[in-house]
Parts: sequence; structure tokens; C-alpha cells
Amino acid sequence: MKRCMLAICCLLMLSCGGKKQQDKAEEVPADTAVAATDTIVTDSIDDTLSNLPVPKAIDELFDDFIFNFASNKKLQRERIMFPLTKTNGDKQETINKSQWKTERYFMRQQYYTLLFDSEKHMQVVKDTSVCHAIVEMIYFNTGAVIQHKFDRLRGVWMLTGIETIPISRSSNSSFLEFYHRFVTDSDFQTSSLSETIDFEGPDPDDDFARMEGVISPETWEAFAPDLPQKMLFNIIYGKPRPEGNQKVFVLRGIANGMELEMTFRRHNGKWKLTKLTT
Repeated sequence: MKRCMLAICCLLMLSCGGKKQQDKAEEVPADTAVAATDTIVTDSIDDTLSNLPVPKAIDELFDDFIFNFASNKKLQRERIMFPLTKTNGDKQETINKSQWKTERYFMRQQYYTLLFDSEKHMQVVKDTSVCHAIVEMIYFNTGAVIQHKFDRLRGVWMLTGIETIPISRSSNSSFLEFYHRFVTDSDFQTSSLSETIDFEGPDPDDDFARMEGVISPETWEAFAPDLPQKMLFNIIYGKPRPEGNQKVFVLRGIANGMELEMTFRRHNGKWKLTKLTT
């Protein structure tokens, strides 16, 4: 997936570079200019990607597939089983190819997020035997989770259905309810820290070394990262697993090398932060 990100990053740089050479005589409102630039860059990437052959390797790992699926409008339309069934509670509708609007997922922001049950579980992203995956868009303001369901059929990943469920029905419901309060209530965040938090991160005195240490609740403010508050992305690889007593929250940058891992453990019904890795 990182190879695909690097390619898209280069395309973005080239597209933005070409934009600088346009005539600047005509002034436009700032918001209009931003919207126009976003549309031009996106169209430019679509045109470039649509003319490139799709590597067979994108169907081996779901991560590689979903990045291409989100980036390439032509490929996206080819990898959807139309008419596509969309379910929300008792309501059900079908979407035809002419009605489909390109879904960019995490491509419009600088990062994406994932939830795992343990550090060992994180290795599932490299499992080529996975044939089912769910991309979740978790919206805290509405309490809804929109699930895009994918299946690898005859060796090819396809979007096979969309379902909207309440957060309370999510396989990560307990943690998600905790997480939202953790990132929006500073007092609750402080009370949700372990007595000591294991820390691992880059050494400020050596660009090629990492350091390990311990963070206490008293020094947490100096290390506390900025975390998404309104929505999260998540990918379920394979069948959803029963929610356990540990969660690893991962935040990864797109084409910038940023990665953050936070490990939480639940004891006596309460989640606590136990480890931070940057």
C-alpha cells in the first residue's frame, strides 16, 4: 500500500505544480479557488490513473486494492456489483451504475485510522488469504456506521453491498463510545490514563534512533496527540471479531510517513490507555 501512496503523492505534486503556472490575473474568492483546485487535481489524478494498466498485485492484499479503488474512478466503477444493494435498518434500495457517485474514502484527508484487537492482530493486513473486508465510516455526530462490504470473487475484489448500522451494533461499540468521550472530554481523558503509560518514539537527539520511556498522567499533556473527534475510518479484515479487552488504535498518514499507535486495555469495564507509540 505504501508504494501506491508514493505514486499518488507524486501525481499530486505534479498536478499542483502545473497549477502554479496558470494565469493569476483574475482573482476569485478563496473558498472557490480551493474547491476549484481540489476538483482540478482530482480530475488530473483520475485521468492519469485511468490510462495506466491496473497491476494484478492489487488483488492480493486488500490494502493495495482499497487505495487504488478510492483513487481511480474508472477502476471503482468496474469493481462494484451493480445494481448495488444499500441497506439502512428496514429500508433497502438499489443503486445503478448511472447513480453511483465516486467514493474517495480517506483520500480527501491526510490520514486514515484503523482498530485492531492486539499488536499480533495487526499482521492481518498482510494476510493474502483474506477474502472479505468491510470499510467502515464511523460518524459520531449521527451515531451511525456506514459499512462498505467487499468480497474477493474469483480472485478479484468487488464492492458487494453497503449497510448503515448504529454504533451500538458495531463490533467495536464499547471502545468507540469510550473513544469519543476520550477525545472530547479532557477530564475524562486524564482519568482514563494508566498510572504509567509505556512510550516509544523518535529520539529528538538522533534522527536515526528511537527512545523508550514511561509517561505519567502528570506529564501526559506534553505528549497528548491531536485525535479525530467527528469521524473515524476502520477496516475489518475477514469476519468481525467479538470485542475483547484490548484495542490498538492506529492513525497513519497518507504518503507522509506519519504513524501513531495507542494501546488501550479494559479492566473492570473501564478502558485505560497503556501505551503510546509515535
